Amino acid sequence: MPNRLVEFGPHPSPIPIGFWRSVDNSYNAFVLESFIDEIAHSANLDPYLYRRSVLINNPRFPRRTGRAVNLGGWSSTLPSGHARGIAIAEAFGTVVAEVVEISNATTTSMGVLKVACAIDCGRVINPDSVEAQMQGGIVHGLSATLWGNITFTNGTASVRNFNNYRLIRMSDMPEVSITILPSTNPPTGAGEPGVPPIAPAVANAYFHLTGVRIRSLPFFAAESRMGDWPRE
Repeated sequence: MPNRLVEFGPHPSPIPIGFWRSVDNSYNAFVLESFIDEIAHSANLDPYLYRRSVLINNPRFPRRTGRAVNLGGWSSTLPSGHARGIAIAEAFGTVVAEVVEISNATTTSMGVLKVACAIDCGRVINPDSVEAQMQGGIVHGLSATLWGNITFTNGTASVRNFNNYRLIRMSDMPEVSITILPSTNPPTGAGEPGVPPIAPAVANAYFHLTGVRIRSLPFFAAESRMGDWPRE
């Protein structure tokens, strides 16, 4: 985009905060990739093809999205009540594209069935480690996307430990497929770049299924505090 303006606006918080996995790439990717999807919808264009058209001068991005859509079966027919969403993000020199498939979306829940992830992190030394980092980033990002909410009362957090903080459980876990693109470039990051694309990909799928745009996270804040979990 030859004409663009990037600005920084401080948002002071009375509550001490720290860095989150993927740092500012998380919420910036959510805003940007959700907006790109809205543009594609307004132009009546396929979200994947639209991204390819605007990223034509950056060959890393179209190639990565292409691998993700192939892995995720982007063009294949879905059962009724299912939808797919796509997002791509660059973080720490690494490009990651993700395609998700969801179902049974309501105002309080949804099923995330599949996540297809393509990563370009330069020359890969340990493929198993890269795949594990992508899986972990997707789990981390999905928990935050769907339920990652903490409220405060008189300056005290309502959640004191993980036993009553809603996280992804085994029964919530989607099928995850990872493809690592070969590269002769120097290695870049793999620990955090799996997180940024997941929230916008899920939000975009949610829109294509329900017609409702999610513009704030988490999706289901009211479901975030589940009470003490039974010990299993």
